Amino acid sequence: MAMMLDESAASDAELIGRAKGGDRGAFGILLERHYDFVYRAAYRWCGRKADAEDVAQDVCVRLGRAIRDYHGGGAFTTWLYAMTLNAVRDRMRKTAREAVKTEAYGVHALISGEASIEVEDPAEALWAAVRMLPDKQRDAVLLVYGEGLSHAAAAEVMTISEATVSWHIHEAKKRLKTLMRSTGEV
Repeated sequence: MAMMLDESAASDAELIGRAKGGDRGAFGILLERHYDFVYRAAYRWCGRKADAEDVAQDVCVRLGRAIRDYHGGGAFTTWLYAMTLNAVRDRMRKTAREAVKTEAYGVHALISGEASIEVEDPAEALWAAVRMLPDKQRDAVLLVYGEGLSHAAAAEVMTISEATVSWHIHEAKKRLKTLMRSTGEV
């Protein structure tokens, strides 16, 4: 029992080092420590519990393969954000491909842009509109407003400049006003 307490008190850096060396227990603690963070970020991007769970599980699998490549140049959570963002994009591409197939059979998905946002909760309506933004604008808004990152931290995750993050947020706000007016939420 004392060993469990010591392991759970270990820093991320210690756990990462041990996980790189093949310590499954350390890897498990690292996953447990950051799973909620990954799920929350995925949910903000996807907007659906089932998709967020799928993305979080995918990130866990990817992390198992990629942990050896983490060099510690930046914060672990920044690296994890980027990994989550990539998994979300993969999921969205897959969903878009499936939507195209489904649309061919006469069923229209929200992704096609033909369906309207019909959400009772105004906050969820706003996040649904955010998910309709172009990729970079959506990512910037979700990182800064959804996850509470600074523009500088969002720039690091998105691998763009801080000024570019600010520009994407500015453009997103203009688009969101238009989207929210068209859904009657403003």
